[in-house]
Amino acid sequence: MEKRGWDECDFIFVSGDAYVDHPSFAAALICRLLEEEGFRVGIIPQPNAPSRYAVLGRPRFAFLVGAGNLDSMVAHYTAAKKPRSQDAYSPGGRAGLRPDRAILKYVEGVRRTNKNIPVIIGGIEASLRRFAHYDYWSDTVRRSVLLDSKADILYPALRYPLHHGFFLWFHLTQGGARFQLWPALPCPRSE
Repeated sequence: MEKRGWDECDFIFVSGDAYVDHPSFAAALICRLLEEEGFRVGIIPQPNAPSRYAVLGRPRFAFLVGAGNLDSMVAHYTAAKKPRSQDAYSPGGRAGLRPDRAILKYVEGVRRTNKNIPVIIGGIEASLRRFAHYDYWSDTVRRSVLLDSKADILYPALRYPLHHGFFLWFHLTQGGARFQLWPALPCPRSE
């Protein structure tokens, strides 16, 4: 942030992947899009300690949270529920750098270090679990990740055009609209 002359970020993206500046990675794609719109965006890749969530300070508008290009449970376990020995989206292919159910852990980490700030979850892990669902790993039916994570908005991957939906959300919320009153785009959390 010092090199760019920033005192704060507008948005901070917490990602389950190592940072790779390539359009096949959501963190790079979304952050470049936001930067193009004039926002200051920081990225925290694979946070593994509570202090990592505070490394860029508090964002002006929101935290964006994604588990990465691969569902965290699929990244960790085979279909036979045996641990995998490597993770292709982590530095050096090392396994275990992202937690199981990464969305839940990352939102918990954000909430623990940054109170009263919007948290938007998205990506493949959030999209697959946006409704009540059968969880193969625990052999139970789990409720929506939006409820379990206590995030404010779930933005399903590829469900809405990113540019249109995100900026509609941003303009509505900055104009004083409440998340609960937001009509058709990402699923708002009810209290």
